[in-house]
Amino acid sequence: MTASPPPQSSKSVFDSAAEALQSEAVVHHPRLREAVALVDAREFGAATAILQEFRKAHPRSAEALQILAEIAEEQGRLADALALFAECIALAPNFNLARYGYASALLDAKRPDAALTQARELVRRNPKQPLFLKIEAMALEYLHNHAAAAEVWRRLIEAWPLQAELWTHYGRVLRGMGTREDCIAAYRKALACEPSYGLAWQGLADLKTFRFTAVDVEQMERQLARPDLPAPDRIALLFALGKAYADMQRYDKSFASYARGNALEHLGRTYDASALTAHVARCKQLFTAEFFDARAGFGCAIADPIFIVGMPRAGSTLVEQIIASHSQIEGTTELPIVARIAHELAKQHGAAFYSDLLTTLDAATLKRSGEAYLEAARPHRKHGKPFFTDKMGGNFFHIGLIHLMLPNARIVDVRRHPLACGVSNFVQMFANEMKNASRLSDIGQHYRDYVELMVHFERARPGKMLRVFYEQLVLNPEAEIRRLLAFIGVPFEEACLAFHETKRVLTTASSEQVRQPLYRDALEYWRNYDPWLGPLKAALGPVLDAYPEVPAFD
Repeated sequence: MTASPPPQSSKSVFDSAAEALQSEAVVHHPRLREAVALVDAREFGAATAILQEFRKAHPRSAEALQILAEIAEEQGRLADALALFAECIALAPNFNLARYGYASALLDAKRPDAALTQARELVRRNPKQPLFLKIEAMALEYLHNHAAAAEVWRRLIEAWPLQAELWTHYGRVLRGMGTREDCIAAYRKALACEPSYGLAWQGLADLKTFRFTAVDVEQMERQLARPDLPAPDRIALLFALGKAYADMQRYDKSFASYARGNALEHLGRTYDASALTAHVARCKQLFTAEFFDARAGFGCAIADPIFIVGMPRAGSTLVEQIIASHSQIEGTTELPIVARIAHELAKQHGAAFYSDLLTTLDAATLKRSGEAYLEAARPHRKHGKPFFTDKMGGNFFHIGLIHLMLPNARIVDVRRHPLACGVSNFVQMFANEMKNASRLSDIGQHYRDYVELMVHFERARPGKMLRVFYEQLVLNPEAEIRRLLAFIGVPFEEACLAFHETKRVLTTASSEQVRQPLYRDALEYWRNYDPWLGPLKAALGPVLDAYPEVPAFD
């Protein structure tokens, strides 16, 4: 029998690499050291004042620019950070710390093609620096080149074979590629290196068709009993254990594990459920049929995008996989472009509320915004098909902007039974830390507000959106698929019924399910947790009572 490798040190290879990279850029000037100390103390205003004064005497100081760029990034001024980083490396092309910061900021700005260019230059300079390889892999993943990303992760694993973090990243990429058994093996390798590594346990749980063994459950319980277990590992283990107990049909213990995990996730979060409610009220007041009629002809007329919107875990991945199986439609991913355009417009125009901003935009601005969306989506369109999907469900928040800047785009609203959708959100550990998903009451209020907003836009812009119910799609797939394709404006193709045979990269929580034929098991799954759903039902109110119809909102 082969012995298991010894446990890996808790220090990540990336932590050590960051320290090494930082040590290459020692700040010598006393005024710059003073600014760095203020940054460490998060006194950004004082640090900025010193740096700006310093630059008057030293206008070509790359070190000062790099520190200013980091301050801008910390303050959420991403556009300013990008400009400062670009100026910095133009002055000092060999300043690796600044170039790495630039690549990271480009990735944060969802510009993976530009980030990849910078990452590859860094790797060319130092092919053994793990941070440079990591950002190259992440950019490749974002560009859907998972095969190349997997090769980069393999290079890292060859150099550091006992790092659980590396095996887990590798497993995630393999999952996106659909190589399930290799993915499971990678997660198992991670756990052999570090049995408490929560993200590896959660990675296995997110393979919805995977089943934990009794030995796995015992191991997870043993790790959770450790008082020194870090909170992120504890949270991930609790979500994985919730899945394990559900598979064993021990739903009381399953719900208790999920509830503990969500309670820990909620600690330290600031989520105000009333913010979306207020946004909905402002949108209803502003976006009337008359408002849109007065802006007829505004925006970019190109009709390529198909926006798939709705609550998370409502069936949007299934809908995307179905229509991406059509010869004329390319499936991309959850593109964060609309939200970025909205943020940039708000910054430029200084609007107090997002909805107020849209009253100020003229035809030329809206046309440029639509064109900017298409240009930002271009790197994700690999095959030159006439249409492409954008599966960012949260775009429902920006429906008004989408109607204005891309008036001919198709919008598909995917809706699932509110209790089924609510439970599915509650039991999912989201990678992007969705702040509204850790309490049943918040999930219910979010669903209710979403439905109210969509109903309003359906009335203000009749015929511009198609509502698809997950349950009807599962029970009567051909009729629903024909209706969906007719709305998009493409002929029916049999490949859309055989969507599970379509080969493409999938990275969302439903990736395993949509690689199988349709099944009805999930329709009533929520009933296993019905005894504990009181807060969800109360928050949903009339939306639950009326489903699949909608209540008469004021």
